[in-house]
Amino acid sequence: MLIGIVGKPNVGKSTFFKSMTLAEVEIANYPFATINPNTGAGHVKIKDVAKDFGKSANPREGFVLEEYRFVPVELLDVAGLVPGASEGKGLGNKFLDDLNQANALIHVIDISGSTNERGEPVEPLSYDPVNDIEFLEHELDMWFLGILKKGWEKLSRTIKYEGKEIFVPLAKQLSGLRVTENMVRACVRELDSDPTKWSSDVLMSLASSLRKMAKPMIIAANKVDVPGAKENLKRVREKFPNYEIIECSAESELALKEAAKHELISYIPGSDSFEIIGDLNDKQEAALNFIRENSLSTGVQEILDYAVFELLNRIAVHPGGANKLEDSDGNVLPDCFLMKDGSTALEFAFRLHTDFGKNFVRAIDVKTKKVIGKEYLLKHLDIIELILGK
Repeated sequence: MLIGIVGKPNVGKSTFFKSMTLAEVEIANYPFATINPNTGAGHVKIKDVAKDFGKSANPREGFVLEEYRFVPVELLDVAGLVPGASEGKGLGNKFLDDLNQANALIHVIDISGSTNERGEPVEPLSYDPVNDIEFLEHELDMWFLGILKKGWEKLSRTIKYEGKEIFVPLAKQLSGLRVTENMVRACVRELDSDPTKWSSDVLMSLASSLRKMAKPMIIAANKVDVPGAKENLKRVREKFPNYEIIECSAESELALKEAAKHELISYIPGSDSFEIIGDLNDKQEAALNFIRENSLSTGVQEILDYAVFELLNRIAVHPGGANKLEDSDGNVLPDCFLMKDGSTALEFAFRLHTDFGKNFVRAIDVKTKKVIGKEYLLKHLDIIELILGK
């Protein structure tokens, strides 16, 4: 699973990325500070289910803070997008190519309106962030349309005269964008069965529909702590009721993560509070007081959690034993997998190892101690023991 962080230059994308990953990236107050994509691991936040058994998990990947477990998710921060990117303006072609494999997108906008359409700094509230959502939608739609139309006349004629269904060849043509056959089926259901009759408007609408399904998106309304930004936020939410728009302050989240890293504060990402545990200088104390008064919760953790658990419909499932949660090294529930909601116990077995799936006999719900079959639908925070044959 890969989450792409997108947006125009200079809106705080790289700060947002670093606040989730603490990766070393270039953060600069000018357009195109990011040229090559940055990759790193963010972490979604779940309950540490080992606590229900009086224990604490020892993750092989990720970490535990108090009552919570943080499970890694791959993130990609790409070069900033400007109007005309689908025609190659700015770093558009590179930006779009980097996004091919993303399962979902986090669109970071400057809700304070202090960067113009080219990503250049302007006075706060002097630019309308509504424009940024509209232009990104357009550029992504044009990107999908361009790939859809490659060889379209030949493809549509072949489908018509050979009596083929369009689902498979069209899904194959767009597979690099993570478009599936089921997505194509859903989007062409109401269209004329003869694709040679599809107009340019129909193709544009189809490209847009497939983009929404293949690259679901959440809006991160960054820099919400700038005076006046809340009014912009209200207006943007009214304009785009179909998007989840979560306010955030990436700078504040980064400051809190760095302070926690240096053991100056105790802070759980996504929390609306922190505790000072180290000696602060005057500058550090002033910065943390500002965050306490203006930004908590910073919104960053909430945005990533929403992208994974809501946009991508994932649930967290743990392999474990009904009589013993520890592995052979004594680690408690070392693994956690983010499965598609609706996955079965058999699919979970295959996810762990192909041989586990082939040799699956039954499973045990560790929490209830009940025996479950291969068709059992997994639930969020399940712990599953697999019983295998020879």
